[in-house]
Amino acid sequence: MYLGIDIGTSAVKAVLVDADGRVAAQCSTPLDVSRPRPLWSEQDPEHWWRAAGDAVRGLPVDLRRAVRGIGLSGQMHGATLLDARDRVLRPAILWNDGRSGRECADLEAAVPDLPFITGNRAMPGFTAPKLAWVRTHEPDVHRAVARVLLPKDFVRLRMTGVAAADVSDAAGTLWLNVAARRWSGEMLAATGLTEAQMPALVEGTDATGALLAACADAWGVPRVPVYGGGGDNAAGAVGVGVVRPGEAFLSLGTSGVLFLACESYRPNAAGGVHTFCHAVPGRWHQMSVILSAASCLDWAAKLTGCADAAELLARVEAADTQAAGSGAATSAATQGAEVFLPYLSGERTPHNDPHARGVLFGLTHDSDAARVGRAVLAGVAFAFRDGLDALAATGQRIGEIAVIGGGARSTYWGRILAAALGRPLTYRDGGTVGAAYGAAQLARLGHEHLDVETACTPPPVVHVVEPDPALVARCEARLPRFRSLYARLKHDFPETPDG
Repeated sequence: MYLGIDIGTSAVKAVLVDADGRVAAQCSTPLDVSRPRPLWSEQDPEHWWRAAGDAVRGLPVDLRRAVRGIGLSGQMHGATLLDARDRVLRPAILWNDGRSGRECADLEAAVPDLPFITGNRAMPGFTAPKLAWVRTHEPDVHRAVARVLLPKDFVRLRMTGVAAADVSDAAGTLWLNVAARRWSGEMLAATGLTEAQMPALVEGTDATGALLAACADAWGVPRVPVYGGGGDNAAGAVGVGVVRPGEAFLSLGTSGVLFLACESYRPNAAGGVHTFCHAVPGRWHQMSVILSAASCLDWAAKLTGCADAAELLARVEAADTQAAGSGAATSAATQGAEVFLPYLSGERTPHNDPHARGVLFGLTHDSDAARVGRAVLAGVAFAFRDGLDALAATGQRIGEIAVIGGGARSTYWGRILAAALGRPLTYRDGGTVGAAYGAAQLARLGHEHLDVETACTPPPVVHVVEPDPALVARCEARLPRFRSLYARLKHDFPETPDG
């Protein structure tokens, strides 16, 4: 049995996988995000640690006792700052925090080779600009920093006493030389840090240390090795077998990701595309990222008075069914005048605009919960289309697209996404388990010394959503309106957090 733990933004998830790669049990514990000021997004690292313990203890006792190895995954980019005694200095600044826009410009000016070294533009979501912000605005904290860890690696430190980071997660810091898979002294110096303040680098299948006795006892797990694991998207890719060049997946989580596996380092930072190391040795990947995906549906549910996103989806589907019965247009991507820009936390691909804001446009007296829900589903789908076009511009082949993440439960949304992308979407067994499953698979690969090509096979197909030609045509007709709305409004978005 192998245990995977994913330190997410909205929850910590623990998954047990057997020796054949089948999910045996899973449990999750919710997390809250603090937004003390506009553009800010923070969490208390101690909450990750407590939630990890709760999630693991929620798994069956007999299965926990059979664990042979543990893999970790987690939300990327989070700046977790520790002092010389490994005490947390301040709340962790998260991936969707947008306060460091000015620091990004300063970094690119200070290090002209930054896009080539790191494979990316400097964006506020990355870890390095956050430390530059701390150096300017919280100098006492910056002087006290003895160690900077990513979220999952803070949990690793508590589990094992070892400070280590896998290269897929480290690639999202903007401190990694992504081609060489090692820390960049030049990038660290640009934020006033040295390699001594960084964790040791490992591959996702490398063992990093054994579970400490106190943790093993508290969790009811043997003192087994903890493996490198991966950033949430790279780990999710391992879970659905996306490790070969041209294989891809779409993740519908809090954020939205289009992930493309590559055999070599081929950056294209100009289009807002991320180029990172993969969680398996000797491979890389590219991603387009939208900062708000399924979280937009949660937001819309609250706005419209629905109990949750599931109720809002049900209302949209019910309204479409009724419209279909009357012969009206039934497309959630085309019905109604409403247009939604899903930039509730700013945006990365393709705009690299931390100041972008969410917009609900074209409201009328007829704009009820169902119509707002339709607009949100379509707006997120169109943002994914922007990301697909940015990836295609790199010239790399994009093959089958699998769907993972909590949003993958909705095949209704899948029909909208398939039409907006103009491509079939493949739903595979275990796709909703996501990164925690991939983390467990990385532990299995490392512990059993398995060949990546042989062991990372895609799970069985549950179903495939083909793009409906009529809906594709209607989406293509509406896409220019979506894009032009951002172009017309971008100069009106406030450029300061308090604007």
